[in-house]
Amino acid sequence: MEAWGEQLGRMLRPGDLVVLTGPLGAGKTTLTRGIADGLGVRGPVQSPTFVIARTHPSLVGGAPLVHVDAYRLGSALELDDLDIDVESSVVIVEWGRGMVDGLRDTWWEIKLERPVGGRGADTACGDISRAAAALDADVPRVVTLSRRP
Repeated sequence: MEAWGEQLGRMLRPGDLVVLTGPLGAGKTTLTRGIADGLGVRGPVQSPTFVIARTHPSLVGGAPLVHVDAYRLGSALELDDLDIDVESSVVIVEWGRGMVDGLRDTWWEIKLERPVGGRGADTACGDISRAAAALDADVPRVVTLSRRP
């Protein structure tokens, strides 16, 4: 995910909006970390779950990366209230499906899917051991990239 994200990051330009969807652990933040490397922005890139949004300035004179986690937002209006400079930034919104309609006329949506119920979880009791979960980190993902709306 990170290597593909880096390639993608080299292609993104100011004004690009990318919505990432997928279950917990699918690789949304890992993909964003790669995009950040491709853009040449200051890190570290971590999940912005508790701060909602983080801005990573460019180290190479390019666009900053605005990394948003919309999981705890209740509506598109709350996302709009963040007053993100979409025109001059590359904006990545995790959990953003249905939340970005007012930010741009068009955007990229990347849907990440990963196998569930495999090595990492004992489905009888829901226990996920750290060792087993670490093994799932390298399972293949299915990535669907589309232009919206």
